[in-house]
Amino acid sequence: MKIALIAHDRKKDLMVKLVSAYKHILEKHELFATGTTGGRIQDATHLPVHRFKSGPLGGDQQIGAMISEDALDMVIFLRDPLAAQPHEPDVTALIRLSDVYEIPLATNIGTAEILLRGLDAGFADFREVVHEMDHTPLSF
Repeated sequence: MKIALIAHDRKKDLMVKLVSAYKHILEKHELFATGTTGGRIQDATHLPVHRFKSGPLGGDQQIGAMISEDALDMVIFLRDPLAAQPHEPDVTALIRLSDVYEIPLATNIGTAEILLRGLDAGFADFREVVHEMDHTPLSF
């Protein structure tokens, strides 16, 4: 799978810890990240990471473009909900695109861990299941 990793400044250390803890899972996948986050991940884990520009310089938009081209399968975006971001419209657009294209998106460590554990358990075909559900009436 192709997985994007993004972290706001105050969440970068947490992202490095997450990737280090789940390296055994992530090393089996293709990783993409915004500039500084990607560099920190590479330095700490030695995993190959395709690095885009820094988020405020367009990295969030580059990842959004990949989502719109159906070239990403998952996004882990550790956001800092308590700090104003100068590129907040880009952040909002990235979240919206993930919803539009049904890309799993974790915006906190708890959800990120669940997605990674699900990936490890073999739930990588979730998008096929979602598309099948689009054509099947749900009954409650």
